[in-house]
Amino acid sequence: MMNRRTWIAGVTATTLMAASLAACKPEQKRQETGQTLPVMVVSSRPIEFQETYSASIRGRQDVDIMPQISGRISRLCVKEGEWVKSEQVLAVIDQVPYLAALRTAQANVSAAQAKTETARIELQGKQALFDEKVISDYELSLARNQLAVALAELEQAKAQETDARNNLSYTEIKSPSDGVIGTLPFRIGALVNPNMAQPFTVVSDNSEMYAYFSVSENKLRQLRARYGSIDKMISKMPEISLQLNDGTFYGQKGHIETVSGVVNPTTGAVQIKALFPNPDRELLSGTIGNVILQGLNTDAILVPMTATVELQDKIIAYRLKNGKSEAAYLTADRLNDGNHFVVKQGLSVGDTIVCEGVGLVREGMIVTPKTVTP
Repeated sequence: MMNRRTWIAGVTATTLMAASLAACKPEQKRQETGQTLPVMVVSSRPIEFQETYSASIRGRQDVDIMPQISGRISRLCVKEGEWVKSEQVLAVIDQVPYLAALRTAQANVSAAQAKTETARIELQGKQALFDEKVISDYELSLARNQLAVALAELEQAKAQETDARNNLSYTEIKSPSDGVIGTLPFRIGALVNPNMAQPFTVVSDNSEMYAYFSVSENKLRQLRARYGSIDKMISKMPEISLQLNDGTFYGQKGHIETVSGVVNPTTGAVQIKALFPNPDRELLSGTIGNVILQGLNTDAILVPMTATVELQDKIIAYRLKNGKSEAAYLTADRLNDGNHFVVKQGLSVGDTIVCEGVGLVREGMIVTPKTVTP
């Protein structure tokens, strides 16, 4: 009885093993034959590219207006947002004490002039007496010194008059340049002084506007390599566009005017300044937007997005090597058409990659290529 059970168990185990082997054969055969998938050969071609950078917009010249003397505002001559010209009076500080100071200084000048004339007459008289040997050389020298002192006092009085006249002129707060008046936080009767924390107002010359943005040091090196130097990059780069904060595009094109020679040690970025004309004063100082750089990449490697899979923050393509798939991890930017990647690293010209059905591919899988035109 024992032998019969053993024999039955042996037959059963043999049968299961045969069935298992039979089941494995299709899978093994499938792995050996792999899959037939469309492939393409990686090549390079020239493309136009667009790159967007956040920018802050400033007037060509934003000048903080600070009073040069202390006093109460007696008159406002402009309104907020008004266009003003250079040397136009913006406000007047109470002039009464400064007029009095000027009159005092003028009176001191007159007194010093009279004292000087008296000293000069004294010297002339002393000189005549000295020539007649009536007085000694000591008295003549004393008269000369008194004239020198009077002349010095006269110069000092003139300097004080000039200072008083300047202070009186500073009672008129003037614009140093053409531009638009900002806010006017101080009204008639407000006390102002040169050491105020807040400026009296800001005059913004916004006939032309600057857009300040930053690019990475590596990007600047790429641009410099493409054009030959920083100066050639500034002169030869295409015009740039400006996208406003609401998503609309500004009607005027701009150009790069300067590139900073200093790399920010914290961010590793370099600041660039672009100039935009602003004839209709559409752009306002202090706003933000995006500058859009356009250019030509003469040897860009493009791959369709259908030839890649994205896994978390990685972009993966599969190239064929000895008939098997090999994962290539790409460093790439999206092209403006929304259908392609511009590959910076990970693939080379001449590589054969799977261009469709990439989601079915696994590392080391045998792939039968079906060539398609990219």
